[in-house]
Amino acid sequence: MTKITCTSLLVFLASIAVQAADLNGHKLLVTSVRTGDTEVFIADPDTGDMFNVSRSPKSEDRYPCWSPDGKQICFMSDREGTTNLWVCNADGSKIRRLNRTPAVCYMPSWQKTPRGERIVFGKHGEKPEMASIKPDGSGEETFGEGHDPTLSPDGKLICYTGHEGGGVTVFVMNHDGTSKRQVVQEISKVGAAFPNWSPDSKQIVYSFPVAEALELFIINLDGTKNRQLTHTDRICTPSAWSPDNRWISFRVTDERYWSNKEKMLKVYSEKPADKRPVWMVQPDGSNAHLIECLRFQMAIDGSRASWKPLR
Repeated sequence: MTKITCTSLLVFLASIAVQAADLNGHKLLVTSVRTGDTEVFIADPDTGDMFNVSRSPKSEDRYPCWSPDGKQICFMSDREGTTNLWVCNADGSKIRRLNRTPAVCYMPSWQKTPRGERIVFGKHGEKPEMASIKPDGSGEETFGEGHDPTLSPDGKLICYTGHEGGGVTVFVMNHDGTSKRQVVQEISKVGAAFPNWSPDSKQIVYSFPVAEALELFIINLDGTKNRQLTHTDRICTPSAWSPDNRWISFRVTDERYWSNKEKMLKVYSEKPADKRPVWMVQPDGSNAHLIECLRFQMAIDGSRASWKPLR
């Protein structure tokens, strides 16, 4: 019995050591309420260090993403009244407003495309739409209805949450908004999807219903080999794939509180300390676990924990 216990302990410790080695040098963009407001932070998942990038008391700053070289960050902010896109250096300097629209802008994604660097994002006004803009704020264009557009790492495609059959599912289109097609054939009547890309732009991770839960799934770009990734029996969304292909980060909560307006307002106002922490799982579905330093004071919103690009 003692031998088995010792062996199990050694295996457990070895697993922890591998996790630490995998995370060493990585940085994650997260939203946190640790200051009392929703702010954008750069988090070191290995050491637990947190750096406040947005630093704007009394405003809501959410949905951050990295520039392709990891030197800049784009996020949404309402610091000047409307909830639009802002860009700053990774140290928080040289912040500037990117666009100005009465629509609520959210979930930006920034990559090099065949047309140069572009930021795609969701834009919710009279209806949910998708849009693209250059990092200097010029050339804004709309791609039509849809949610959560995300550019592939190679910059050629955009995956997004599209409406179909009275629900939502995963779609893909070209980087310029052309040639839209459905990838996941099943339809969710309760929302989610939040698709995102593997580092090689060949697979998509997304959130989909399993009984009362929302779990992560992975599917090939051509719609084949659809498989369930997580088995938490909770609400898993949204996700982000690490650039070294070792991990997928995701947010976890215990209910779809956004489905009930009164419940959502209550949760947002109370800001419970551990309502939506950050988890991670390996792409083969193994080793799903909480990132302990990102357990508490994570914002209740749907911001991804996005991995800094490798250079």
